[in-house]
Amino acid sequence: MTTHHIPEREIAERPAAYNGPNLSPVGLKLVPRQLADGVHALMAVPAPKDNNGLIAGRDAALVVDAGITPDVSRTIQSLAAELTDRPLRYLVNTTYHGDHTFGNLAFPAETVIISSRANRDNMTDLGYEKQVRSGNMYGDEALFDAVTTWRLPDLVFDSFAEVDLGGRTVQLWHFGPGNGPGDTVVHVPDIGTAWTGNLLCHAGIAHMLLQGGPAPYAATLRAMKAALPDLRTIVPGHGPCGDGHAAIDTLISYLERLHEEVHAATQQGRTLEETTAACTDPWADRLDPALASVLGPPQAQDAMLHLCRNLHRLNILTTYRLYTTEASAG
Repeated sequence: MTTHHIPEREIAERPAAYNGPNLSPVGLKLVPRQLADGVHALMAVPAPKDNNGLIAGRDAALVVDAGITPDVSRTIQSLAAELTDRPLRYLVNTTYHGDHTFGNLAFPAETVIISSRANRDNMTDLGYEKQVRSGNMYGDEALFDAVTTWRLPDLVFDSFAEVDLGGRTVQLWHFGPGNGPGDTVVHVPDIGTAWTGNLLCHAGIAHMLLQGGPAPYAATLRAMKAALPDLRTIVPGHGPCGDGHAAIDTLISYLERLHEEVHAATQQGRTLEETTAACTDPWADRLDPALASVLGPPQAQDAMLHLCRNLHRLNILTTYRLYTTEASAG
């Protein structure tokens, strides 16, 4: 068993009574948080809807992620115009997932869309992507009717690219597979900040293994940590900003334990239900206090705890299916 196989597309199966993140744009507000002159995190309220970003230099501006619908995309562009007078020349997709890319079609034709080659290679089946993402729309699936085409990135890169905005360079990294096969990190080295999409969230938040397994994900994170030693702040695709290296270390520890426990269970021939019961649940009792402190009121903490428990069950399921499939194939 290699435990390194990357499926061709995201698993559609979900655990029984699963409740994933609510990504519907209904009620979404994007609140700018200035990180430096010309650099803003556009933080989604309420979490965990999609965050975005705006990075401006002397000559041009770049937006991180396009929103889940064309209307959200237009909101992002209007907000960017309020925050900078630099022309919006670039849009980066951190992942191919529709909540980050369905808004691509509402950006002007002259805005150059950039992402990893692996992300673009996965943007082939709009119908399937709508189907999978509909599970996070909580009754608002009809909003996807406005997504009539899946606009693809204009430029792609394999592992590294740079964008010169004039006096500010933005680095684009693809360290390897994580949440998906093409996770792209948008790094602003002069302020030690990176937009990490679905690859990395605040330490203590459960991540999602949707198209891969723990072993390659952990290797990707180690590569990221080695390449970005001065990284201080991450702006995730979902949830609050956090300390980059603390988030990496916490997630690697989780992935290593998940790998060990699910691998052992599959070697012993355990069922999915037995494997789920045998795996350590970091969210069985409470959230990490450091995470709870940045989430605000008790209602927000309770909602995040409920979500993390659900995502942990999903991670066990996807890892179990991956390992048992590999075992039968090998």
